[in-house]
Amino acid sequence: MAAHIPTALSLLHSVATAAYPAFQRATNPAPSVAPSSQNNTSSAPYPPPMNIPGSLPQTTPPIGALGVSPPNNTISNMCESCHQRPKHNDGSKTHAYCSKTCANKAKNVSPNPTSTSANCEHCKTRAKYFDGAKTHPYCSKACAQSAASVTNSSNNASNAGTTNGTSTKTTPQRKGTIAGSAGSTKGLCQISGCQKTCFTNPNGSLADFCGQAHKTLGETICLMCRQAAKQPGSHFCGQACADDCEKAGPLLLEVPRNHITFKSVADQFKASWRHTGTTCPPVRRVYKIQARQASLASYNAYRASVEARGQFVAAGRSIGNENRRWHGTRRECTLGDKGNTKTCSSQTCSLCCIVRTSFDLSLWGKKTGWGRFGKGIYTSSTSSKSNDYSQNDCNSPFKTVLLNKVVVGKGCKMLQDSTSLTAPPAGFDSVLAEKGGSLNYDELVVYRNDAIRPSFLVVYEP
Repeated sequence: MAAHIPTALSLLHSVATAAYPAFQRATNPAPSVAPSSQNNTSSAPYPPPMNIPGSLPQTTPPIGALGVSPPNNTISNMCESCHQRPKHNDGSKTHAYCSKTCANKAKNVSPNPTSTSANCEHCKTRAKYFDGAKTHPYCSKACAQSAASVTNSSNNASNAGTTNGTSTKTTPQRKGTIAGSAGSTKGLCQISGCQKTCFTNPNGSLADFCGQAHKTLGETICLMCRQAAKQPGSHFCGQACADDCEKAGPLLLEVPRNHITFKSVADQFKASWRHTGTTCPPVRRVYKIQARQASLASYNAYRASVEARGQFVAAGRSIGNENRRWHGTRRECTLGDKGNTKTCSSQTCSLCCIVRTSFDLSLWGKKTGWGRFGKGIYTSSTSSKSNDYSQNDCNSPFKTVLLNKVVVGKGCKMLQDSTSLTAPPAGFDSVLAEKGGSLNYDELVVYRNDAIRPSFLVVYEP
């Protein structure tokens, strides 16, 4: 064993010399050198530092010099991107990252001075999606599509113009989408923010929601914010959404196919299709029409005055004996087709004019030239009758009809034509033209603009 000691000491000396060059100088002093003719104040106790490209100039003596302690540099061995896994060593070099994924992530993601959050820029709750090479601004396709639709709505609203003092507005920004609306993602629950897979029906088809709770919410969701359930007797979840909608009017809000409002309108359309020998066509889309605040206020004021005279609520009827009636008219554009909610600028497109400013008695007679019951605004409880007046002056595979709220008040029943009327008979608020006599199907006629407002736009197959 003693014979191996010199060999071990020799190995230790070699290692120390390689690691600390100053160790060799300390154990083997350099030979004396005569002073040069130059003015050197002192000889360097160690060789001059070497400047390595890309590094800071060395201003401290090398490690191992006498009286100098080695610096306490702690270098982390964890990945510089995820800080969770060790850096990768390929046998000859230790890389800065644990994998190609983290290396690509660090290479492609640049700091965003306006958004440093790692969460989705739309929902703000889930992490941004990383595809292995790039971090996207959204957590999913659903949020990306919702953000895109909000951007488009904002751009359309900023570009909306005015025609003869009448502004044309688009549907305002909403927080999310549900079934039957643009931006919905097939296979995922249609409630905004829910990323669960849709429930599979017994026949193997996919439902629109992940479960019963979201199905119920989807059937009653607020048409404005699309986040909370609507209040009974209203289309909105609260006064804030109702006020926002009124301030944004006139506009169209698409009603989801699963919504109870869609079912109510579509059921009335089907139940009131009475033309024999014809089949009721399927309803494809329903839009809630929101009038301007001033227009809605004048309608409500007239309805209240009719109610005060007739006391209809006490008799178990609605305020002012308000009823829903159909009206068919001309359409020059594709309003309502494929989610199109922007009215056109034509002053002869009857549909868009009614949506923007409601009905106008001053235009009476320009389309038909006469009326069985005089100068009034005509509607019907029979959807198939109003379908006869629905005309397309555009290239569209669909037809449209309006479902309106009408203040009937006290109606005067009539069977025969009375073309000279400009107002209802004394003591009455409207004319109820009944089937029989000169009519095959009923008509309701009012003689004041404030007695009627468009409520829904229905798009259906011819």
